[in-house]
Amino acid sequence: MIFCSYWATTQWLQNHLLACPFKKLTGIDCPGCGFQRSAIALLQGNLKQSLYYYPATIPLLVAVLFTFIETRFQFDRKQHLKTSLYIFTAFIVAGSYVLKMSGHPLIPQP
Repeated sequence: MIFCSYWATTQWLQNHLLACPFKKLTGIDCPGCGFQRSAIALLQGNLKQSLYYYPATIPLLVAVLFTFIETRFQFDRKQHLKTSLYIFTAFIVAGSYVLKMSGHPLIPQP
């Protein structure tokens, strides 16, 4: 029962992806294009496909989770860790975007 519900949820997510307004207006991928497909692939357990769609998904999810936990429990001495995590995530987002726009394949397609 849980598997069927999980499968139905991922199928529903795949059929209801949000369109990127930036790409619709300009025809150019934005730095976040591919995140939804990557997150769905990650939910399905396909790490390689997730990294292919959007390499920054895992660092972004870790940063969001860390921020949520940090605001909930108020870690006072973890500012340097949070800053480092944000800088690392921004580097992955920017780097993957530059490589994608230059036509370089980030990870071979699964």
